[in-house]
Amino acid sequence: MSRSVWKGPFVDPNLLKKVEKLKNKPNPAPIKTWARKCTIIPEFVGLSFLIHNGKKFIPIKISDEMVGHKLGEFSPTRQFSGHTPADKKAAQEASTEGTAGSGTSKPAASGATSPAAPAKPKEGSKDGK
Repeated sequence: MSRSVWKGPFVDPNLLKKVEKLKNKPNPAPIKTWARKCTIIPEFVGLSFLIHNGKKFIPIKISDEMVGHKLGEFSPTRQFSGHTPADKKAAQEASTEGTAGSGTSKPAASGATSPAAPAKPKEGSKDGK
């Protein structure tokens, strides 16, 4: 459920104080925060944040396109480790079959026939008369 419009965007008060302090400095240090639910407002543009993802802090530089989004959207909490080893092995074998050899490759396993062997109709089918 989204936040009511009359309430306005949620901005952590402590984070807003830190931003106000650093707004006047020429080269501000990144702001470390755990407030992932905080909405990015136009005052944040140009500042850099260190957003906690549950394990470490992810450095983020705020741009104009990020206004209106949440800080947590730019600090993913899950890391994709890949598919199972069997899938990786099958993909590797498929890629080596297509590139190996002297220009000839095995036909795909989807029922395709080789160009040298003509297609034979199955016995008992209507096309094989």
